[in-house]
Parts: sequence; C-alpha cells; structure tokens
Amino acid sequence: MIPFALQYVLVFIGTFMIAVLLTPLVKLFAVKIGAVDQPNARRINTVPMPSAGGLAIIIAFSLAVLVFLPMIVKVSDVHGRSFMDYAWPVVLSSWVVGITGLIDDVVELSAKWKLLGQLIAAVMVYTMTDFHFDKFKIPFGGPFIEFNPVVTFFVTVLWIVAIMNAVNLMDGLDGLVSGVSIISLITMGIVSYFFLFDSNLFLTLMIFILVAAILGFLPYNYNPAIIYIGDTGALFIGFLIAVFSLQGLKNSTAVAVVTPMIILGVPITDTVMAIIRRTLSNQKFYEPDKMHLHHRLLSLGLTHRGTVLMIYAISFIFSSISLLFNISSRLGGILLVIALIFGIWLLAELIGILGENRTPILNLLRFIGNSGYRQEVLDKHRQKCRRK
Repeated sequence: MIPFALQYVLVFIGTFMIAVLLTPLVKLFAVKIGAVDQPNARRINTVPMPSAGGLAIIIAFSLAVLVFLPMIVKVSDVHGRSFMDYAWPVVLSSWVVGITGLIDDVVELSAKWKLLGQLIAAVMVYTMTDFHFDKFKIPFGGPFIEFNPVVTFFVTVLWIVAIMNAVNLMDGLDGLVSGVSIISLITMGIVSYFFLFDSNLFLTLMIFILVAAILGFLPYNYNPAIIYIGDTGALFIGFLIAVFSLQGLKNSTAVAVVTPMIILGVPITDTVMAIIRRTLSNQKFYEPDKMHLHHRLLSLGLTHRGTVLMIYAISFIFSSISLLFNISSRLGGILLVIALIFGIWLLAELIGILGENRTPILNLLRFIGNSGYRQEVLDKHRQKCRRK
C-alpha cells in the first residue's frame, strides 16, 4: 500500500514525465501542421522554430487532473463537490483557450477572433464554476464590497482575459513564460494552502500539477530552445493562472486581495507600463512594439539567457514580497506595497520601459543637490520659452 502523501508525489512525477516524453512528439506535430515561427522584425529567433509546444503542457495537465488525481482524491470540498465536479469545467474551458492558441500558432488569427476564443473560455468559467470575482475587500481598512451579478460577470471575464493576455505578451524569449509561470504558480500554491481563508486541497493540487507539467516542458524551451511554447501554451497558462488567482481576489481579507496581484507582478507591470507608454506616445494601447521588459534588458547589453535569468530574479522578488505580505502587520503591508511601487517605477525608468526621456523620478533625484543640473534645466527651459 503506497502512503497517501507519496501518491500525490507520484502524480506530480508522472505529470512531469508525460510532458518530458510528449514535447518531442509535439515538436514533430507542430512542424507537420505548420505551427512554425518564421523570423521577422518583431521576433527574436533567426531561424524557423516549431511553436505550439504548450500542447504538451495541456495534455499532461489534463491527464493528471482528469485521470490520475481522481484515483486518489476521495474527499469532498466544503461545498460537497467531488474533485471531478471541481476540475472538469476548468479543464474543458482551458482547452478552448489552448485550441484558440493552437489555431493562432498555425494561421495567425486576427485579434478579434483570438479575443472571441478567450471570451468564450472566460464565460464558460463563469457559468460552470464558482471562480467568480463576486466580492472584494478594499485593502488596508477599506470597506467590503459585494458585486451584483452583472458587475461580477464583467469583472470576472475582464480579469481572466487581462491576465491571459498579460502572460502572452511576456512570451518573447526562450523559457521566459515557462520560468516566470513556475515561480508565480509555486508561490500561488503555497499561499493557497497556508494563507487563504477558504482554501481547499483541490486548488492547491491543480496548481502544482500545472507546475509539474511546465517543468517537464521547460528543458526543451530554455535557451537555446528547440521548441517555443507558442500562444497555445502562453494563453493556456495565463488562463489557468487567472482562474486560480480568483480564489484569492474574492477572499474577505486585504492580504488575499493584494497577494495575487503581487505574485503576477512581472506580467501585470509589463502590461500596465506598455499601456502607459503607448498612450503617452499616441499609439493604440494594443499595438505591438519592442519596448517590453525583455526588449529593454536586451538593449542594455544583456545576453538572451542573462535577460531571462534577470526576469526570473525579478519574478522571485515579487513572489518573496507576496509571502512576506501574508505574515506582515497592516503597517508592514502598507510599507511593503509603497516600497514595491516605488521600486517598480524606478526600475521602469532606469531601463527605459516608459520610453525615452520619461524619467520623472530620476530627474527629481538628479535635481536634488545638483546645482549644475538645475542650471542646465533652467537654461533649456529659457531657450524653449524664447523659441515660443
């Protein structure tokens, strides 16, 4: 008789091995169906690269959740549901996203068709599960708000689609989405098990199953990659991260509300900065550019692998802060959030994510105690006034 805890470990190992064995087969399949990234001005690769590698993650995750775990998980959650009642709607809706991404990897869907697939999956989650953004506690002493059904539907779908696309936007370097997602998901799993008020075993198990599946794919995707995760994998992972994080957002404590946002700090920050940057540059916020975090780090002279490792480190810092946040006092939490926001903005200015000459904090720091710089600024201002 295998000990109960060991059974879970064997499921995780099995999931990892399925992803390891499936990825080479998925690579052949991707080439056969034409899911290949061709080099162009917006891509990093210089040779054609098989994409849609995320299909191996989807299959490994689905097998583990729908076949392996039900054999050992016999308990019910607080609502009396079995594991299958909890899991199958999540897996089914995630396949809608995965198939949408797979089609996009083959024929490059237009934005509206890709968005349609994402919206269908988000609506499926809303209608078939209780992963709803239906209540919200304003952090640090604010009121507790319960949304009406219309608002609940809107913010749930918006959150899922936004996080899904934030993770997808991050997919620009070998192993970037895979590694950052692993760090974020491990942290989310720890928080869900130890800190969430209404946590349950089902959520934690599904999070770590996804981690095991991504870990099995990562060796093939890490620089130098032999297959890309593609929209198939990036959208799928982003979708599940968004769905799992909803359990924290709907909790009645400020810590549970803020924690998922900190854990997802890298994709959320990169997306928010992109929207600010493009708006200030009079661009449409959804138009692609080459000013994302990984692009800027590469432009500073970091190698491909060095850039990925740097972003891993940033993601680890976000995750560590989220864990500290869960054991801090209210004052400590406020100070952590203030320091985090200041650090993010300063980093964004240092590496130029916001664009050239958009460095208000750095300009202020240069201005303090620097009479030469102050005089230079005044001279430029006078010259500008004369030209007018």
